[in-house]
Amino acid sequence: MPSGNVRITLEDYNPAWPDWYAREEARIRGALGPAVVRLEHVGSTSVPGLAAKPLIDVLLVVPDSDDEDAYVPALVEAGYYLRLREPGWYRHRLLKDSDPEVNLHVFSPACEEVDRMLVFRDRLRERADERAEYEAVKRELAARAWDRVQDYADEKTRVVERIILRALS
Repeated sequence: MPSGNVRITLEDYNPAWPDWYAREEARIRGALGPAVVRLEHVGSTSVPGLAAKPLIDVLLVVPDSDDEDAYVPALVEAGYYLRLREPGWYRHRLLKDSDPEVNLHVFSPACEEVDRMLVFRDRLRERADERAEYEAVKRELAARAWDRVQDYADEKTRVVERIILRALS
């Protein structure tokens, strides 16, 4: 059981969240132009009706996520900051901003994590029962105190995996 003092705050679905994403999409496309292979709103704020942390998760696919010189400086110039490099996990990079709070997940083409993120998002958009199951788990977990936000995210993995498995079967 976590013993930390990090609290997760979930909000009921906010119909402004797609507009928040649209602003981020325009900012990213303006910064990177043709370097954008794919750009998607993912995460809970991308699912109408789903409670979420008021944080916009953005999926960005660039030609080569390891080639940070090709995209990071332009994104930093646009106001993001590089928070995390995970070359051993799908060559992932995470950039952030705080107004609104944004997690910008950067991957390379043909990355299986990109497909998983989209399958999960689309399944929650299409299936009220799956959305309700996921939200119930999120609310139960949000009621606990955590050492790190990542611990909360990791704890959701079981339900996420079940939903993805059902979507793919």
